[in-house]
Amino acid sequence: MLHGKVAFLEEELSKSRQDATNYHQLSDRVAKELKDLKDHDQQMRSKQMKVLSDLLIAVSKAERQEARMRIRQESFRLGNVGVMRAGTIISEIWEDGQAIKDLNSHLKSLLETKETIERHRKSLKKRQSDKGDGSDAETSMSEEDIVLQDEICKSRLTSIKREEEQYMRERDRYELEKGRLIREMKRLRDEDGSRFNNFQILHHRYALLNLLGKGGFSEVYKAFDLVEYKYVACKLHGLNAQWSEEKKQSYIRHAIREYNIHKTLVHPNIVRLWDIFEIDHNTFCTVLEYCSGKDLDAVLKATPILPEKEARIIIVQIFQGLVYLNKRGQKIIHYDLKPGNVLFDEVGVAKVTDFGLSKIVEDDVGSQGMELTSQGAGTYWYLPPECFDLSKTPFISSKVDVWSAGVMFYQMLYGRRPFGHDQTQERILREDTIINARRVEFPSKPAVSNEAKDLIRRCLTYNQSERPDVLTITQDHYLSYAKK
Repeated sequence: MLHGKVAFLEEELSKSRQDATNYHQLSDRVAKELKDLKDHDQQMRSKQMKVLSDLLIAVSKAERQEARMRIRQESFRLGNVGVMRAGTIISEIWEDGQAIKDLNSHLKSLLETKETIERHRKSLKKRQSDKGDGSDAETSMSEEDIVLQDEICKSRLTSIKREEEQYMRERDRYELEKGRLIREMKRLRDEDGSRFNNFQILHHRYALLNLLGKGGFSEVYKAFDLVEYKYVACKLHGLNAQWSEEKKQSYIRHAIREYNIHKTLVHPNIVRLWDIFEIDHNTFCTVLEYCSGKDLDAVLKATPILPEKEARIIIVQIFQGLVYLNKRGQKIIHYDLKPGNVLFDEVGVAKVTDFGLSKIVEDDVGSQGMELTSQGAGTYWYLPPECFDLSKTPFISSKVDVWSAGVMFYQMLYGRRPFGHDQTQERILREDTIINARRVEFPSKPAVSNEAKDLIRRCLTYNQSERPDVLTITQDHYLSYAKK
């Protein structure tokens, strides 16, 4: 009987072992099939990414070719950059194109005609005078003929003035087009000189396309995220190879600090920051939300004065972004608000970007604000007086951003900055322009509502203690579209 039980158990054990073997084989087969599926999926995904990136590159190459062809055409019409040599000094000069030459020729011709007519009028007046004293008895022109000739001259001068005004408007338009052409020439030159201009794929997902712009230590490329299937902006930060290791580490710490601030910000009026990674020892990349519209600086270069309705919509959105920064657990002072740091997406939504100089306001900071430890940084036309006080370490708050927003709003409405518009940053500092900016003046034209002027006055209040902060100024009814 015991022998039978042992035999039974051995048989059951054998079956269990066989089942285990079968299960292992099945598991191995399933694992292999799963791996094959994953490999196939990866291959398909790689193929899809390759096809997509090839298509994007083809489109971008066509765009580059079209941009350069357009530059050649516009250069003939508007002008080009030439080279002038004076001894050993070589400098670039602007050479006008055919359209501007023709326009200047027309203006010169009108001026010559006007001078001829003015001389003729003088001779008519002399004849009239001579006729009065009897010294021009031999002239065949009657008084009526002289008056008629003078009226003809005045009519022609009025006509010339209209033509001049038309040509001057046309020249202003050419100047705007020339400005755009010069900026595009610079962009293409920077793109040609960039080491990232050969359509690289970074971090196995970001396909670099065409250069958007170049700053001091960075280049910004339009790119496509091959994983999330969306356009992004890749900001490539290059460290100068000649820098000391200490300076490189300082720059990297600064960039990582900006990333740590920026990555947590999620608001419709603030550009999103998606990713950051190293490319090589001297280069790293931050990946930002792509905004297909212009920045506010480019908008104001093309249209220096915006209608108040349009300017109001923009400033309201900027303040909405600032309110978000000031309602967080850790409040943030942007500190570098200016037109170049306001971008527009495809539908015209304004978005604040570039948090490179931003300050985190710690919880224990009192009502006087936090110490400004980076005096001298920033864009001087848009900074308030307290940032220029060298006699002591200034204390700052969100009131810095309120001042900057007020300057931008003024600039949108009047086509110029309220203080130091025609001055360089060096001159602003040397002449204490902002420190002396105690009162804002408003031109008589264009017409701007009193509500807009009152808002600007509040934003540009000289004394920091009297200037409203972000959360206070945004209670102004002018900054709200809510129905009353």
